[in-house]
Amino acid sequence: MKIKAPSFADLFAETSPQLGGTRRTKFLETLDAIIPWQDLCALISLYYSEDKLDQQPYPLELMIRVHFLQLVYNLSDSMCEETLRDSFSSRRFVGLTMDSKCPDETTILRFRHLLEKNGLDKQIFDLFKHQLSQRGLLFSKGRIVDGSFIETPSSTKNAGKKRDPEMRSAKKGSNWHFGMKLHIGVDKVSGVIHSVTTTAANVHDITQVDKLRRPTDWEVIGDAGYLGMDKRESADPEHVTYAAAKRYSQRKKLPEAKVVQEKRLSSIRSKIEHAFHRIKIQFGYRKVRYRGLVKNTARLTMLASIANMFTALCYEKRTKISFS
Repeated sequence: MKIKAPSFADLFAETSPQLGGTRRTKFLETLDAIIPWQDLCALISLYYSEDKLDQQPYPLELMIRVHFLQLVYNLSDSMCEETLRDSFSSRRFVGLTMDSKCPDETTILRFRHLLEKNGLDKQIFDLFKHQLSQRGLLFSKGRIVDGSFIETPSSTKNAGKKRDPEMRSAKKGSNWHFGMKLHIGVDKVSGVIHSVTTTAANVHDITQVDKLRRPTDWEVIGDAGYLGMDKRESADPEHVTYAAAKRYSQRKKLPEAKVVQEKRLSSIRSKIEHAFHRIKIQFGYRKVRYRGLVKNTARLTMLASIANMFTALCYEKRTKISFS
């Protein structure tokens, strides 16, 4: 399938404020600029066959772009198809003109299953991480760790009349949460996500510290939920400095000098909240899309990869340094 050149109608539609294309167009232009599409094609082409995916084959890069569009707007397979039909800027982003045939929801689903089956989410995450490391954005030997709930519907109004068996309940403060936890470790300086793990919601954050830390890291920073992580059997206090920010109620009882140190620690630790903001707020993944941990982990890992590219862009602009 050969992608046609855009017509004047396409160009007008994607930039017309009356058709709602301006804001989405700017976001998708940024996404288009920061994602290494050719490297993704080279990686996924080993597993992708245009002839087997659908009766109407589509180019690999087009399907990758459709999948990324689905990720950043948290779309189901059917809603992704509808978006491609209704949004001119989305069609332009994936490489379709107004009169081109777009992939249907079955084709989108099969491509997503292809990525999940071959563990390509982890390979893509490592690919992006390697590129950011070459650009000098994973240079710190300090790691910030944290976990966040991803909610799951607790209703049993479904075909099986049961909740998702892989999800659990946990209490934080006075609120109960049912679902899973996303655990990430980010670079202390740049805020780029280096490690991703997922568990059921009732698994304590402290159990994931070793999985989120690189062997070469000499500092681990967490919030109050990580108090006592230096006392675990697997901890290495001789070579690693463990620091956990105290709760506000505990901070008030400290001397003024200690309060200043705690505020500084909290300001450093806050970098990890930007990563959660991108995944849960900007990309809208506050609730799980699928049943089970495997599919949701694959989606979260892909979202972490995209979030890293936006974080890198912001870091380079903020520091006025170009690593390209």
